[in-house]
Amino acid sequence: MGKSSNSTLVVLAFFAIYVIWGSTYLLNKIAVTELPPFMLASFRFITAGTLIFIWAKLMKIPLNITKKQLWNTTLAGFLFLSLGNGLAVWALRYLDSGFAALEISAQPLVILLMMWALQGKRIQSMSIIGVILGFVGIYLLVGQQQIIAQEGTWIGIIMIFACMLSWAYASIFVSRADLPTNYFVNTGYQMFTGGLALALMSVGFNESWSSPLVWSGKVQFVMVLLVLFGSIIAFTSFNYLLKAVSPEKVATSTYVNPIVALLLGWYFLDEEITFQSVIAAVILLTGVYFINTKKKLALFERFKR
Repeated sequence: MGKSSNSTLVVLAFFAIYVIWGSTYLLNKIAVTELPPFMLASFRFITAGTLIFIWAKLMKIPLNITKKQLWNTTLAGFLFLSLGNGLAVWALRYLDSGFAALEISAQPLVILLMMWALQGKRIQSMSIIGVILGFVGIYLLVGQQQIIAQEGTWIGIIMIFACMLSWAYASIFVSRADLPTNYFVNTGYQMFTGGLALALMSVGFNESWSSPLVWSGKVQFVMVLLVLFGSIIAFTSFNYLLKAVSPEKVATSTYVNPIVALLLGWYFLDEEITFQSVIAAVILLTGVYFINTKKKLALFERFKR
């Protein structure tokens, strides 16, 4: 493959992790207005996992894994997808998509603090600045009276924080766990088992299931985008970029995703972008920059959307 072809692939892959992942907040927000949150997320990930298994079989990629790897992928899928994504989709019933994306952009801050709390990892001086800025940004974001006064907003905010805690612990777990060496197979098992756990959660919450045939055309289209682009193409692009460019460059998706989500929510759903949210975004993302500086946190971002 020539250099120009590689350059084109890199550009397309960055488009995927910047725009496609940033758009998943809008897509989930649209779908959750019609579908129950856990059912929505379950359908998305079971379908994506099944398609990955089918593709792996066609490509003659072995799907055999050990019992330990099956357990580890199941636990990772539960933490990343069942709790992480499932609760985030539920939170979108109460929050604007742009607001949720901006809150989630503080994820590297949560990972850093959890590594410090659980592993005793020393926080560098640059990261300390990032932590302080991150807390200031979060305070400004969630301290807007005109937003938090709306019914259910605090429920959504708390759910997002619970998601971030789950993602952070999962990130630490997968960095040391015995997982399938083929990332495509690893993803397939995590998505499929995470989707099954979401199905059980959906049944436990007495959600009403429905056939995709009775969904509105808009939601059917959104689900196709979430499965093919948000789950499979964007994640494959992410793993390709980790090998093609430096992890620090891949980590720039942390800064771009919330901006994309804010703009898409404003344009398509008429979500309000307040001046205080803009200030909070600048401070929060600056803090994330300081935390990410010379740190390979991109590895921890993969199942966030």
